[in-house]
Amino acid sequence: MKTTDYLIIGGGIVGLTIALELKKRHPQAKISVLEKEKELAQHGSGRNSGVLHAGFYYTADSLKARFTRDGNARWKAFVRERGLRLNECGKLVVAKNEAEVKGLQELKRRGDLNGVETHLISVQEAKGIEPRVKTTELALWSPHTATVDPQECMAAIAQECREQGIDLLLNSPYQGRRGRSILTPHEVIEAGFVINAAGLHADQVAHDFGVGQRYRILPFKGLYLYSSEPVGALRTNIYPVPDLRNTFLGVHFTVTVNGHAKIGPTAIPAFWRENYSGLEGFDLAETLSILRDEAVLFFRNDFGFRGLALEELRKYSRAYLVQLASALLEGVHPEQYTTWGRPGIRAQLYDHQDKKLVMDFLLEGNQEGLHVLNAISPAWTASMPFAEYVVDKAEALQAGQALA
Repeated sequence: MKTTDYLIIGGGIVGLTIALELKKRHPQAKISVLEKEKELAQHGSGRNSGVLHAGFYYTADSLKARFTRDGNARWKAFVRERGLRLNECGKLVVAKNEAEVKGLQELKRRGDLNGVETHLISVQEAKGIEPRVKTTELALWSPHTATVDPQECMAAIAQECREQGIDLLLNSPYQGRRGRSILTPHEVIEAGFVINAAGLHADQVAHDFGVGQRYRILPFKGLYLYSSEPVGALRTNIYPVPDLRNTFLGVHFTVTVNGHAKIGPTAIPAFWRENYSGLEGFDLAETLSILRDEAVLFFRNDFGFRGLALEELRKYSRAYLVQLASALLEGVHPEQYTTWGRPGIRAQLYDHQDKKLVMDFLLEGNQEGLHVLNAISPAWTASMPFAEYVVDKAEALQAGQALA
């Protein structure tokens, strides 16, 4: 039997930044983090694009808008202080046709409401930033978008946790609960308060606490293709105007922290939570549940899911992915894109009562614990201020207040 004041389930970026915020507010408290893998950053926190988003995509009333701008600035300060790599390359959002110009204007409007610096610029000005860019009439320039190395950043955050005396329990998967006790293969942990930041498994943990029963995680697989062009062949990130009805940003060019380019990601419906490759992590019951939810979305087609799913499946084709990317940039050739990156899985929350994907961050909880049910992109960028929000809510629940 082991005791801890706060137990965080999930050692991704959200779990670790929450642990640090708790330690900052309660320096004498014992804080433990459960991580099921033998090493950190084996899932979304180590497999994401590495982009620090600026915060102009999101409606002003959303938690995403509330935390992304400040998260961008705080991550930049963090990596500079520690001498980590940072590529302040910015981002151009481009319009493939006249109809998409209105989309650029909507993104500019959202950026203004969110206090995020963006500029609508001419084609000539866009080509001054990236000579190869393709756009119609205008482009949106985001000077504060940047890229980092997620693995490098996770290692630095984990080191800070250890220096602060936070107990990182690796190779310790959550196996269930018995009253206030949390069960792992190695020990029983008596927890004063639990915060669930389990990502792909957050819904399963929450359901054990009787929380979030209307929600389930739907996994989407993200793949990137890496360019063989030399460093500097692309100067900035190039994104299309997204379909704002869903949470995906479309196939785009990312300039990595070391200056290379990649295209992606896909958002291919996955068939189980850790459906990275082959039958790795296969679970029949989980697969049947996920296929049922995907089938409902496919046949209802409320927000164009059917077309989205079919389109995403086509992106398993390298030639098709390169073809899509070539609409954004001159001089894109299939022979330059032959190397697939490590796949990632997006832990997208699905509301099976309303039959829709949850677009914003989502928390639910009670006096036993708080559950981060949806922490999709840009959760990495937003993680530091989002952690403060999560701890605010946790303290309110401990004080007997309802979760607002």
